[in-house]
Amino acid sequence: MDIRKLNKEEKPPMGLLLLADPSKDIVEEYVNRGECFVAESENQIVGVYVLLSTRPETVELVNVAVLEEQQGRGLGKQLVLDAIQVAKAKGYKIIEIGTGNSGIGQLALYQKCGFRIIGVDMNFFIKHYPEEIFENGIQCRDMIRLSQDL
Repeated sequence: MDIRKLNKEEKPPMGLLLLADPSKDIVEEYVNRGECFVAESENQIVGVYVLLSTRPETVELVNVAVLEEQQGRGLGKQLVLDAIQVAKAKGYKIIEIGTGNSGIGQLALYQKCGFRIIGVDMNFFIKHYPEEIFENGIQCRDMIRLSQDL
């Protein structure tokens, strides 16, 4: 698998990005402001992540997604670790990520990759998403914020 920055003339893989974030408007907004990276295997895009500069020396990993049929093979971890390395190489001092309270697997993955929980944005998904989101039989209400010093 190769991970590379999406070329300016290429369209972002919206179907894949929407696996991690169901709001097309929100995804389009941060993809336009951030940098999109894709993972390819056998000439097929199998994963994606987006880095978005938020404050001086701080970048947020705003979307990490892997094709459903490719999940469970460690690709998500490879994407997160690649994002950390790219952020370091760009001179950022802090990388942040946010995920829903219902994303049990995502919370575990991010902590395994060195992120620590720094806060909770209560009712984030209730306020910013028009439709209810459920994962693992749990309503996604709150944004769990995690951070890592680089």
